[in-house]
Amino acid sequence: MTASVLSDGTIRRLVEDGRIVIKPWDPSLVQPASIDLRLGNTFRVFSNHKVPAIDLRDGPPPGLTEEVVATPEEGFVIHPGEFCLGRTEEWVELPDDIVARIEGKSSLGRLGLIVHATAGFIDPGWKGTLTLELNNLTRVPIRLYPHLLIAQLSFMTLDQPAERPYGSAELGSHYQGQVAATESRYMR
Repeated sequence: MTASVLSDGTIRRLVEDGRIVIKPWDPSLVQPASIDLRLGNTFRVFSNHKVPAIDLRDGPPPGLTEEVVATPEEGFVIHPGEFCLGRTEEWVELPDDIVARIEGKSSLGRLGLIVHATAGFIDPGWKGTLTLELNNLTRVPIRLYPHLLIAQLSFMTLDQPAERPYGSAELGSHYQGQVAATESRYMR
């Protein structure tokens, strides 16, 4: 079996068969080779004034980020040059023979909003909401709202099922089951 990107019909079928889990499921969000994802309501902002530096030999210091919960009325403002963490509204579960990639929406990218810096790959066996690495590259603030179409998720098949999918006990998978924007667990 060769690895390939899944089409709209295959995505719908695998979700309807329960092999891929997306909750809440809205089939109208399926695109030709991906599914649109919506923005959740929690963010993690960096407390720059509390931490002099991040020393990667020690891992992230306690108190590096603070959680902010956005309301549908007020939303959340990401300021020019600011980096913060957000999350998807959708809970995603992948079987042991499918991986996924999260990418930004081109319409938002053209407004200067980046939704992932480096962590766009989702391993087979993943279960949870997806943390977004949000960055405003413009010189004007951008207001975001929960439920906004924020990203797209594409799926690829593996040549064979993973022997140790994400979440396997011996892997120490730090983010399995996350439901909020989750700060770095590097060095844990």
